[in-house]
Amino acid sequence: MSLCILPAGGGRGILWIMTPLFRTLLAFVLTAASLTAAEGWLTDLDEAKKLAAKENKAILVDFTGSDWCGWCIRLREEVFDKPEFKEASKHYVLVELDFPRTKKLPAAQKEKNEALAKQFAIRGFPTILLMNKEGQPFAKMGYEPGGPVKYVESLKEALKRNNPEGAKAFRDELEAESRAEELGEKVEEAIAGPVDKKDLAAAEAAIEKVLKESGAKGELRLSILAQYRIGVIARCKPGDFAALLKATDEIIVEAGDSPLLPRLKAMRERIEQAASRKTEGK
Repeated sequence: MSLCILPAGGGRGILWIMTPLFRTLLAFVLTAASLTAAEGWLTDLDEAKKLAAKENKAILVDFTGSDWCGWCIRLREEVFDKPEFKEASKHYVLVELDFPRTKKLPAAQKEKNEALAKQFAIRGFPTILLMNKEGQPFAKMGYEPGGPVKYVESLKEALKRNNPEGAKAFRDELEAESRAEELGEKVEEAIAGPVDKKDLAAAEAAIEKVLKESGAKGELRLSILAQYRIGVIARCKPGDFAALLKATDEIIVEAGDSPLLPRLKAMRERIEQAASRKTEGK
């Protein structure tokens, strides 16, 4: 937040004597001005960094669409508004950066929020960024079921990453996400024609061609296969759960002991459940 001291008396400046009492009152006014979201929540990241440095806390930043995003509203009602969530304020300075559709924000605040969303590559709401007191992210969360107690436990667990190694690991994760997004766009372009023609073999060949040309390996390759190989089967052969399960099993075998293995197994379980519902419906 910026503060402009305007000259008075026909352009002559005013000399401000910054007594300890005045500094205390000024700090109170600045903090109060940024507490417009909800009690205990700031709306200015710069002010949050100052407070975090003073109190030696991490920072929780909620990128939210408070008046239109259903998951954002659920997260606030089920977690943030509950008394149990106050436990989080022992470890975090809380910040809400809002992107409303009907509620009007001051122009400066709106511009600043949008700049921060761009800076941190926010792609959806709610996104909860956990930062160190300097404003460097070390973890990311979103909506999680289970209520405030479980959410606070997750926040405490995330604090283990509040160190230089955790911040670096998070930067590496963001770079991997960015590369996966770019690669996904190439795959989408490559499979568009075959999928329109319901040519599954050509679509799968197109995916492999993009992966080979990009040199994608490890978790990046697995994530693309899980998303797009399964996706093209669902689009080219709707309702063919046997084909979906076969492809999923092949990806699971390729995964070995990858960190993605639990997600792949969970995906297989969901496909099995859908297949069972289809069978029961006959």
